Amino acid sequence: MKIIVCIKQVPDTNEVKIDPKTGTLIREGVPSIINHDDKNALEEALKLKDKYEDVHITVLTMGPPQADVALREALAMGADRAILLSDRAFAGSDTWATAKTLAAAIKKIGEYDLIFCGRQAIDGDTAQVGPQLAENLDVPQITYVTYLQINGKEVKAHRALEDGYQVLITKMPCLLTAIKELNEPRYPSVRGIFEAYNGKQMEVWSSKDIEISLDETGLNSSPTNVRQTFTPSPKGQGMVLDGCGRDTVCELLFKLSEKHFI
Repeated sequence: MKIIVCIKQVPDTNEVKIDPKTGTLIREGVPSIINHDDKNALEEALKLKDKYEDVHITVLTMGPPQADVALREALAMGADRAILLSDRAFAGSDTWATAKTLAAAIKKIGEYDLIFCGRQAIDGDTAQVGPQLAENLDVPQITYVTYLQINGKEVKAHRALEDGYQVLITKMPCLLTAIKELNEPRYPSVRGIFEAYNGKQMEVWSSKDIEISLDETGLNSSPTNVRQTFTPSPKGQGMVLDGCGRDTVCELLFKLSEKHFI
């Protein structure tokens, strides 16, 4: 079984601040980590590797040269191959251009059975790259996966909903996006860390390596852009209504209509 896991290196949101003048994230001096949902995606791939024989995991990311740290962490956790897409031409890509670039790289990688992505990145929260990537590759997708079962070439998954879950079944190859309820990511082993930095090699691909048109990647090719980033204002104080009579119900309805909930 050949598995590709797409990950992203993101700033640690526990320490991120927003520039009040520009509305953008201040990334200088902020430590970077593997995106949380992407770690769940990687863990699920590693669980399949633990369970089945002849499973090969390729980890793919797009970013600056320092993103190699995230890839080496993935190798230390148990991935077999790491590929970094790094080129000035990729800079400023929105979700559409990112998905186009990742799709071009996956086509160069060749055959695969499963593609894992995290639901969304904590520095963007769009949840668009995974579904867009599936559309670019013309493969079925199951998003918000909380449970996964493999039977031969058949994939059965639970897709999280607000009030429950859907049971979906599809065939390989397909793309799955993971959320935190799917599993608990493992820690890299000491041996894995040593091999990640001394044994396993990391590949770096440019736009020429994946043969993508410059009209499909980068800032100038991105149909969307971030206008502003801001911290949501805190919710107002709640209210407790005592009693269960008609007057209490009328007051509740009035308060709800006042807030335009009804």
